[in-house]
Amino acid sequence: MTGFWTRQGIVPNLRWGFVALTLFMIGDGIESGFLSPYLAEHGFGSGQTSLLWSVYGFVVAVAAWLSGALAEAFGPRRVMLAGFGIWVVLEIAFLAALAQENFTFMVISFGIRGLGYPLFSYGFLVWLAMDTPEQVMGKAVGWYWFFFVLGLGVVSSYYAGAAIPLIGEFATLASSLIFIGLGGIMLAFLVKARRSDPGGLRTSLRSVLGAVTIVVERPKVGIGGIVRVINTLGFYAFVVFLSTFMVRDVGLSTSEWQTVWGTLTLTNIIANVVFGYVADKIGRIRTVAWFGGVLCAVSVPAFCYVPKLLGPGSDFWAVLVVGIVYGAGLAGYVPLSAIMPTLAPHRIGGAIAILNLGAGVSQFLGPVVAGLVTPIGVAGTLWVIAGLHLAGTALTWCLRDRPSTPEEKPAMDRELAERTAL
Repeated sequence: MTGFWTRQGIVPNLRWGFVALTLFMIGDGIESGFLSPYLAEHGFGSGQTSLLWSVYGFVVAVAAWLSGALAEAFGPRRVMLAGFGIWVVLEIAFLAALAQENFTFMVISFGIRGLGYPLFSYGFLVWLAMDTPEQVMGKAVGWYWFFFVLGLGVVSSYYAGAAIPLIGEFATLASSLIFIGLGGIMLAFLVKARRSDPGGLRTSLRSVLGAVTIVVERPKVGIGGIVRVINTLGFYAFVVFLSTFMVRDVGLSTSEWQTVWGTLTLTNIIANVVFGYVADKIGRIRTVAWFGGVLCAVSVPAFCYVPKLLGPGSDFWAVLVVGIVYGAGLAGYVPLSAIMPTLAPHRIGGAIAILNLGAGVSQFLGPVVAGLVTPIGVAGTLWVIAGLHLAGTALTWCLRDRPSTPEEKPAMDRELAERTAL
């Protein structure tokens, strides 16, 4: 049985790490679908909510950028445990500030807590790279992103939707500590480390910062990073304002919206695999442009207009269908992780670093875009996001460095495609 799991990319010493990752991401994702409307109900304005998520997103982007270097310098186990400790302490501080409605302390505690999940989750990704045989690395990374999104977007949303009617919003937020605690305990006692010799901090940081120079050497890598930012920009903006809009204006209950959000993410997980195969058939550039950029551009405004067109009584099912389409569109960007290394075959690590940086910047800028709701409204903001996806479609066509055909290194393409996530 051990040999079977190793062939699937799950080495014995890290097997429980996948479970710990899932539990941790469940705890981290519980708040995503309802924290914004909860804050609105307690008198916090949209500008304050946007600021809260913006500070959090900025810290997450920085932590995502540095987590790899820190894991190499100090060992991934230590970095993951540090992320676990930071998350627990700062979440308790955030809940205390929220109970007292102290917005300043809420921003500080919630923002610093943003260090926690990248250190934990991306630290485990580095650990996989260290301990997993090269020949099954693609499968290992595929399983990593599967469990990552399963916890962050799917299970957490369904759990919140079920828990809120029973125990209320604040208690549901507090219950995240249970999942985080279980994940941290499992890491501490069940995930085994192999003997390793981490590199020095200076060497690790120099390697990470040196990845920036690849943008100068190969400008198309920078363009690919911009497309990656656009990929999930709307997704993270939706966390800030779309749930409030759906509950307050469209008329969905909080539980119904949690169901939509969880189904959207579940669709994305399945579609990630589907579009990996599609890219093998029709090409990576075409898949990202048409199934990623265009499909997202069409589905984003539909969140506003489809419920209006169909009228009361059909809102939940209409929004659910739109969510499914949008979740699939997000997955259409999957082959981007296979495109980027071909733009700089001599610096594959640097190209993927820019891709990951784009993901972090996306999480930072999403709440900033959500701040447009106040001056131009929800519909206007959705059109801005749709326009960005169309711009991303045009930029994707600029990435054609050499022909991308099904015959060109299909095994490598599939492995790299597994590395993309929300």
